[in-house]
Amino acid sequence: MTEHEHVPVLLDRIVELFTPAFADRDAVLVDATVGLGGHSDALLAAFPRLRLVALDRDPAALERSAERLARHGDRVDLVHTVYDGLPEAIEGLGLSLVDGILFDLGVSSMQLDRAERGFAYSKDSPLDMRMDPTTGFTAADVLNTYAPGELIRILRDYGEERFAQRIVKAVVAAREKEPFTRSARLVELLYDAVPAASRRTGGHPAKRTFQALRIEVNGELEVLRRAMPAALSALAMDGRIVVESYQSLEDRLVKQAFAELAKSRTPEGLPVELPGHGPELKLLTRGAEKAGEGEIEHNPRAASVRLRAAQRIGEPR
Repeated sequence: MTEHEHVPVLLDRIVELFTPAFADRDAVLVDATVGLGGHSDALLAAFPRLRLVALDRDPAALERSAERLARHGDRVDLVHTVYDGLPEAIEGLGLSLVDGILFDLGVSSMQLDRAERGFAYSKDSPLDMRMDPTTGFTAADVLNTYAPGELIRILRDYGEERFAQRIVKAVVAAREKEPFTRSARLVELLYDAVPAASRRTGGHPAKRTFQALRIEVNGELEVLRRAMPAALSALAMDGRIVVESYQSLEDRLVKQAFAELAKSRTPEGLPVELPGHGPELKLLTRGAEKAGEGEIEHNPRAASVRLRAAQRIGEPR
């Protein structure tokens, strides 16, 4: 499957959710994680008066999306930034509020498919894992320099890895002999460190460790904690935000951010809503929506998606 044939996850549902905010009007969408531009391309095609502000921390992703979105001409602005830089990005374009915001979180298909990026445990590659390869420390740096206690915390908190202590003990012993540089050596160590019974039922033994390292290298949860309130503050009245998460830690943060603003602040027991105390958001999904079996069969990446959406119905507090 080529990049342009790749079908973005839950594409039809995302177009449906944004339709009330974009149809038959001038509107602005921020795609905070544009990646290969699949979602944005479809939305620009569906809504001829839509303007796109496309953000990505990965310069290679911006190059690919620029090619894909070129047919939409000057309706597209591309910005190289991490998604917690959304307020500065729109301010730099003369905007204060926007009508739609889309987050498609996690590692992109392009990053997984390029072995030299080091995200995929199925291919031997340098232990990099930086979404922006021009800056910051790598997964190898984490493995080779972090104290054992910090490594255990990362694997437990970010990978939800039950065998974090066993894995870190093996990592520390191995790095004393030779620093880690490539993924195949780490995968081999993980096969040995994770008990066979867990390997049979818990999926690939490298999955949780690779996820944890990627989140640490890219500061994903810290960035998301900052990005959610910043994004929600930039949402215009009746504007909509849609977030696709692919692991429970991200989804939990999104759920909490939405739930906080979907609550009334009027004290319980009062017969009427106090002015300025009503909810800011209306939840548009019942819990987190998942992909159907047909989409998962066509696109295995959709298997773990959790989609949440909300609409601004009240002024920011």
